[in-house]
Amino acid sequence: MRSWRNLLRTLGEVVYGMSMHDMVRFGLREKAALEHLFILVSFGDLLGVPVLPPYYTLRLLPYIVPQINAWRRRMLREKDLTDLIG
Repeated sequence: MRSWRNLLRTLGEVVYGMSMHDMVRFGLREKAALEHLFILVSFGDLLGVPVLPPYYTLRLLPYIVPQINAWRRRMLREKDLTDLIG
């Protein structure tokens, strides 16, 4: 009985990998790109790109604080051709 469950679980994982894995990865990449764009529009002044008035930026600050350091590192990192692959 246990071996049938393992077989069905493995079969389900294989079907997921064949059909849905690329779509899930694409969705996660799109979500990350939209988050980067949102942070750039609202906190671009940290990089020297003033876009929104400071009042709205201050209202959004509590939601963005945990992501600011990682975002700045990603935005200021040099990029090359290998970053586009994968």
